[in-house]
This record gives sequence, structure tokens and C-alpha cells, in this order.
Amino acid sequence: MNDWPQGWSDNNRGDHYGRGSASAQPEGARVMRQVRRGQAAPPGQGYGGVPRQPSYVNGQGHGGYGDDTAYDDGYDSGYNTGQVYGGGGGSGGGGMGERPAPNWRRRIKLTAITLVTVLVVTTVATYFWADGKLNREVDLSKVIDRPEAGEGTNYLIVGSDSRAGMTAEQKKQLHTGSAEGKRTDSMMILHVGSNGDTLVSLPRDSNVTIPSYKGSDSGKLYQGTGRQVKLNAAYAEDGPELLVRTVEANTGLHIDHYVEIGFAGFANIVDSVGGVEIDIPQDIKDSKSGADFKKGKQTLNGEEALAFVRTRYALAGSDLDRTKNQQKFLSALANQVATPGTVLNPFKLYPTMSAGLDTLIVDKDMSLWDLASMFWAMKGVSGGEGKSMNMPISGNSANGNLQWDTAKVKTLVEQLKNDETVTVSGK
Repeated sequence: MNDWPQGWSDNNRGDHYGRGSASAQPEGARVMRQVRRGQAAPPGQGYGGVPRQPSYVNGQGHGGYGDDTAYDDGYDSGYNTGQVYGGGGGSGGGGMGERPAPNWRRRIKLTAITLVTVLVVTTVATYFWADGKLNREVDLSKVIDRPEAGEGTNYLIVGSDSRAGMTAEQKKQLHTGSAEGKRTDSMMILHVGSNGDTLVSLPRDSNVTIPSYKGSDSGKLYQGTGRQVKLNAAYAEDGPELLVRTVEANTGLHIDHYVEIGFAGFANIVDSVGGVEIDIPQDIKDSKSGADFKKGKQTLNGEEALAFVRTRYALAGSDLDRTKNQQKFLSALANQVATPGTVLNPFKLYPTMSAGLDTLIVDKDMSLWDLASMFWAMKGVSGGEGKSMNMPISGNSANGNLQWDTAKVKTLVEQLKNDETVTVSGK
């Protein structure tokens, strides 16, 4: 039986190309458009005068076709090489069946660009999200007769007994009572400068003179009469603007920014970071604040932390010792918030920022950068890079309030104004 296609047989194939080849190649290979034909062979050479064909020699590095000008001395049909077009063995491969090697440099570059883009977009989005949460309610432009600004930045940090937004159950749990309005529970001046940061507590029982001031709501001018009161009375009388005016008038120090936080906000921030570790200096039990602690290191949750910073009746030094505890705890809180474990962990960072920013009240010119600077400075103070102290006290005034040491206060204010290292000390 003849197995060849119609018209083909062993006898009629004649002396055609590929006779005796181990693996026949398709006839069309001899007329590929990409192949340049050479000069026609002289009569009697080659096979019937067929032009010399390029040798499909392996290893030429161009898909197995070789250089355009490279030909074998004799004709070689290439049929007996056993190769597939564009193939080629050995190291000079690159056939159609092989996938190109991945371009790792390109992939790494694209990955880096993508990561940077995501980081920038996330950072910008976070900034605007956080910026929108700040309650810029205090207008320091209403404060009159202000002292000249000095070097560095001065923050007045106020902890109020505001119960705004708290349920009856929360008031009971946090031992806040249900008094109307709000008063200042703690006040501190934080000076941020190039010669060390300084945190100065202002006891709320400090004896101060209420100066002339402009009503924050009415805009009416109230002339000073020399009336002397406790410092926290200024806040109770006309809010943050009068408090700033009173601090500036009695110290001569310009206040650049105002930051206030209420009871609920303080407790929420502590809980959002998983509690704050602090070394309690003595056994404390105070039924009014709810404090019940043993001496030593321990981690306080929001409720316990609020009780600790509000305690005054269980302390021998009353308001002065309480301000020391407040400084100590706020520094520890800032130290824990400003750590990589919180800042770089979105599951901690966002709840912490949300808890703090929702309840902070700041001045209209406060930026997120200013707020971050304040926290980093408090972290520095707790780490020993700055100084914490009480306003120097000389004793009690005639009306029983704490009287500042005038000479020491003057020196302290001058050093802060000139951004010098503070040498003054206070109890």
C-alpha cells in the first residue's frame, strides 16, 4: 500500500530536497519572506541551479537564522538538522516556545512607586480627616492687652471637669458628679523651645488678680477692679478667653495656643492606648475621686487614670501634690501615645486619634503640627529631656489661696521668654 499523499511515492520523489533526511521540514521554509536569497548558482552547481539558501545554523543569536550575510560554503537545506524554525538549541536559544525572563528591575520599580503613592495618599487623607475633627472653639483674638510674644511656643493645657456628652451611668462610673457647667481641674503651661522643654503646673488654688477683659460672648469691656480670686474662678466666670487673659496678666508670659480636654475625653484616650503604666508614689484612697491604689507600678485604665489625676483629699500637700501627679501621668500618657507601637499601628493610631481629637478643644490657630509638637514635647519631659515643676509658691495669701513667689516667677518668665534653660525651681 502506498502511504504517501496522492501523487507521491518513493519512486516519483526523485532527487528532491531533503532526500534521506531524518525529519522533513515543511516545503514553505524555502520561501520564507524573511530569508534573503543569495546569487543563483552557476550551471552544474547546486541542485538544478536553485539559488543558494542561507544555512539555518544554530547559535547565531538571531532566532537561529544567523547573520544576513553569513552563508555556508556549500548548500545546506537545513532539513537534516531536526530543528524547528526560530528554535535552536544550546545557549543561543530564544525560540518561540520560550517565555522571556521577567524584568525584575521594572517590577521592583513599579512596586516601589505603588507603595509610595499609597503612603502619600493615606497620609494626606489621614491629615484632613484628623484636621476636621479638631474643635477650634477658642478665639484668642478676643484677648486684649496681650504681652509680647517671646522665643519658643507656649501652650496653656487645661483639664476641665466638663461632663458634656456623658450619660448618667458614665458620670456614676467615673465619679464626676452632675454639676452644671464646667471648671478647670488642672492647668499647665508647656514651653517648647530649643533649650529644653518646660512643663509648669499652675495650681487651681493660685491667688490671681482678674484684669480688665472683653466678654467672650458679649464683647463688652469689663474694667479690672483688683479683685483677687482663685485661678480656676477666671475660667468659671468667662471661659477660656478670660483664663488666658488672666494667666498672661499675672505672669507677663504670652500664650500661643490653648488646649482643653474634659473628663470623658481623657478616659477615652487612656483606654484607646490600652492603659498607661505609672509608678504610684504612695497608697491612695479617695472616695470623692474613686481612687483606690496601692503604692508601686501598675497599669491604669481610663476610669482609674481619671481618679488618680483628680485625687486631692488623700494627699497631704493637697493641690500641689495633685499637680505633681497630673504632670507625671500626662507625661506618661504622652510617652505611650508617641511610640512606634501606636503611631505605626493603624489599629491603635486611629482609635487613639479619634478618641483624643473628638474631645479636644483648641484655639482657632492650632494646627495638627502644633498639636503633635505639644505631645512630643511632653514625651521629652517625661524622658528627662526637659523639666517639670510647679509655679513657685511663697505661701498662702490673706484669703487663703496659694501665693506665687513674685521674684522667682519673674525670673522664670524671663527665662521662658528668652528660650533659656530654666534654673528656677518650684515645689
